[in-house]
Amino acid sequence: MNEKYDVVILGCGPAGLQAAIHAARKRVSVLVLGKPEASSLYKAHIENYCCVEGVRTGKELLETGIKQAEGFGVDFSREDAVRTEMTEEGFKVEVESGKIISCISLIICTGISRKGLGLKGEKELVGRGISYCVDCDANFYKGAKVAVFGSGSAAVHGALTLKDIASKVYLISNKEFDISPELEAHLKGTEINLFVSRKIKELVADESLKEIVLDDGTRLELDGLFIEQGAKGAMELAAFLGVQLDPERFTHIVVDKDQATNVPGIFAAGDICGTPYQMAKAVGEGCIAGLSAGSFCQKKKRESKEK
Repeated sequence: MNEKYDVVILGCGPAGLQAAIHAARKRVSVLVLGKPEASSLYKAHIENYCCVEGVRTGKELLETGIKQAEGFGVDFSREDAVRTEMTEEGFKVEVESGKIISCISLIICTGISRKGLGLKGEKELVGRGISYCVDCDANFYKGAKVAVFGSGSAAVHGALTLKDIASKVYLISNKEFDISPELEAHLKGTEINLFVSRKIKELVADESLKEIVLDDGTRLELDGLFIEQGAKGAMELAAFLGVQLDPERFTHIVVDKDQATNVPGIFAAGDICGTPYQMAKAVGEGCIAGLSAGSFCQKKKRESKEK
């Protein structure tokens, strides 16, 4: 993995892979960040996709897409983005290991979060002790006792953020952490309290969250619980860049016919752009986003040479 690319794609699902293939065909350098198994397609079975006969597993389709993209010179890194920012030349993306990748254009293909805990009272406690976004709500918990639930980069990065804000931080994972060795080493060098292979069984509250109960009977008094499952949320990454979200629910990124956002150089494709949540739509939008990002980079390079 280099430190500079023309196009960086966040997300390794069908939208991200198709975007990578078409961007690479525009003869620009492309890096895809993310883990295929994090895609909602990975565990699915497909039987309604044009020109694909019979039932195919999502895993098989993603593995084929990765090989195709690699054949066009696309680089892959099994790391999630944890922070993004704008620069004079384009954008910088920080990944789990702490490495900084610079690029001219970004394509957001991270899908949408569908992962709550499904516990009684969870929805009612959102905003009253439960949050799905550390970067959005961390400052409301200065000096408080908080917990983060999740096993991926979003959870770990969230706990690391909170350790400098809250008085006590618990990190609860229902399995071994699926993160880079560098991020895991950083985590274990802190005073964050770890509960691995544990699930949250119960939420205890009155007007707000007061306590959680783990499946082994452990009870933790809390002021806040952050549910951060999977990769860093696209909404959080986009928010720092000023990307426009749909005005009603703030759950999708607004794009035009070229899959361009309101921020020059940032494109988006797939589920993050709204319904229907279908592979066919994701692939079509990925195609457009890849071509648009490739053309954007070519234009920027020409302008740079003319100066």
